[in-house]
Amino acid sequence: MENQFFVDSEYLSEKALEKKHKLETDPSSRTNHMEYMPGMEQIDSDICEKVMSQVASYDYQTYTEKDVKAALEHRTCSVEDFKALLSPAAEPFLEQMAERARWETSKHFGNTVYLFTPLYIANYCENYCVYCGFNCYNHINRMKLNMEQIEKEMKVIADSGMEEILILTGESRGKSGVDYIGEACKLAKKYFRMVGLEIYPVNSDEYRYLHECGADYVTVFQETYDTDKYETLHLMGHKRVWPYRFNAQERALMGGMRGVGFSALLGLSDFHKDALASALHVYYLQRKYPHAEMSLSCPRLRPIINNDKINPLDVHEKQLCQIICAYRIFLPYVGITVSSRESASFRNGIVKIAATKVSAGVSTGIGDHESKYSGKDDGTETGDEQFEINDGRSFETMYEDITEEGLQPVLNDYVYV
Repeated sequence: MENQFFVDSEYLSEKALEKKHKLETDPSSRTNHMEYMPGMEQIDSDICEKVMSQVASYDYQTYTEKDVKAALEHRTCSVEDFKALLSPAAEPFLEQMAERARWETSKHFGNTVYLFTPLYIANYCENYCVYCGFNCYNHINRMKLNMEQIEKEMKVIADSGMEEILILTGESRGKSGVDYIGEACKLAKKYFRMVGLEIYPVNSDEYRYLHECGADYVTVFQETYDTDKYETLHLMGHKRVWPYRFNAQERALMGGMRGVGFSALLGLSDFHKDALASALHVYYLQRKYPHAEMSLSCPRLRPIINNDKINPLDVHEKQLCQIICAYRIFLPYVGITVSSRESASFRNGIVKIAATKVSAGVSTGIGDHESKYSGKDDGTETGDEQFEINDGRSFETMYEDITEEGLQPVLNDYVYV
């Protein structure tokens, strides 16, 4: 690779194009996706084995109407009940699932909906993930905000009334190092009550440093728990190492983070098994770290710039609703986030049933919050978006819409003493 950190700087040279083609067509040219790279912390944990053994034995076609009815009648949802609720046999029972999910949500969360917004501070990436707009071989406008620019973006967001922010970067240690992210966290603490991170996985001591800088929680998308499919989608970079990514949330908790978030990108592989694995990942870690806050996100694949490499496996709104309701019934205390990847109408409906957190005033680009919030293009240089959003409502509009649905928008529920 002509640049250690970034292939796309002058777009692709002939040498880089040759390497890209070889990675795509010759599996032997790729590193082993199950082997750790130098510098990656390995922890002693049995969580992965527990999750993957359940996934391996899951044949969702064997579940019947009787199994689904029994699952809905049980006061506590077991792992087997959850498997039934994710199966095709549960599709005719979506209304009953929604009613049970609504009851569980009301019982544990009342009528509240939490609001946050993401802030992308860099879109440089060292990985080649064929479905992602930030991938290092994709020819997009790259940008990394400096601290002055980051603070400007944060002030625009904070002035809108938002109290929780999620800081994101592309996965590049070279361009967005841990120290850089830490400084962004320190700035965020000046403006926000809650600071989340969605960055490349790091070691537990680095999570501890970021927590000391002001980060409260960490979200990591596993993308897919199907290790064979994962290998064909993540062709280069640290993200290629599946087990290091899997254990990221546990390392974050070891580093002192208050909470962690989990997700599969639904549509990359069999959504029944990815949804099962995501929830079981939470389920087993919840029992090992009962003090930690945990949440699930439910994203579906969205279009990206210059994408012709991925044909998403269909996950329609009906299937997504089934997954979210099953999550709520199985994990009644866990937060469930539905992002701006989904339509306004879907999000308006699902927050009345099972979801507890939504994003607002969203941009997946770099440095464009001021222009998007004001509606004016001031000529400031910006970086391209990671994917196309579906629900572009502002914070103010989202707040009003949630209120009109009879729900209570919540900006922060954590008091520091």
